[in-house]
Amino acid sequence: MNIDVKALFTLCLMLLFPLLVFAGEQANTSKPTSAVTEEGIVLTDFEGNRRAIEEFAGDGKWLVVMIWASDCHICNTEVPEYMAFHEAHKDKDASVLGISMDGASRKKDAQEFLDRHLVNFPSLIGEVVAVTALYGKLTDSFLAGTPAFMIYSPSGEIAAKQVGAVPVKLIEEFMAANTKAANKG
Repeated sequence: MNIDVKALFTLCLMLLFPLLVFAGEQANTSKPTSAVTEEGIVLTDFEGNRRAIEEFAGDGKWLVVMIWASDCHICNTEVPEYMAFHEAHKDKDASVLGISMDGASRKKDAQEFLDRHLVNFPSLIGEVVAVTALYGKLTDSFLAGTPAFMIYSPSGEIAAKQVGAVPVKLIEEFMAANTKAANKG
């Protein structure tokens, strides 16, 4: 019997990762900035106020939700591109909402990320478990890393999702194509 050790190891990591993340979140003794509660999945702004994506979506504009982490190299590299996108579109047809997965234990790191990049779009923060659960609930997909994106149509429906980097040009092309399609229908 020939066993592919690398594939077996990868499978074990994939199965154990959610448990390790959950165990790590449960061991966190600081007051969480967000959690999965009886009321549902809670996100907060950086002042500690409970917020929901729905507050930002469905206002007649596209909404690009960027899920990020302060230690994510790609997030640090791409956030200026999304800031420029937000600035170019916010008064017309689209905006960006950030969601940090840094949680309570790394809120300071998340705030430093926002300050270092001078992020110009609103950002919320949540625990890894809460943000992962929210992404899964909304997209019926597993959140495998950051950055990750959800694109809401102007009517507030999720129109696209992607784990991994997405060039802004592709989002603009997607918005243009789907706006034309909606206007024809």
